[in-house]
Amino acid sequence: MTPLHYLDAMPLAYPPFKSCPCGSGRSYGACCGPAHDGSRPPATPETLMRARYTAYALGNVPFVLNTWHASTRPSTLDLNDGTRYVGLRVHAAAGETVDFTASLKLPGGERYSFRERSRFEQVGGQWVYVAGEEVEG
Repeated sequence: MTPLHYLDAMPLAYPPFKSCPCGSGRSYGACCGPAHDGSRPPATPETLMRARYTAYALGNVPFVLNTWHASTRPSTLDLNDGTRYVGLRVHAAAGETVDFTASLKLPGGERYSFRERSRFEQVGGQWVYVAGEEVEG
């Protein structure tokens, strides 16, 4: 299996003292920033899911792809379509699954939310996203 490289992530233009986009209430530098720069890989599926949400919000394609299981990972990902990630709510996190709602503002200004139950797995000691399914409600 190909090793995952957290250090491939390009530097983000997001101040470490600002509130983290994942909604944890902590600063980016104390929350998802260390996952993105490789200094502290996510220790749980929930922390990985939050870091992935923040990576989507900040357009950090390398982090998103490097934390996606090789068997389900797309070959490319475009995060520059104008979608804004405006909110995250974690409903439950247990074992290898995380149930959350993400709120987006689409390029035309329309607001959109979806609820997903994501499944994660450890590969080489690192948590990776495997797949998700939309959940009603």
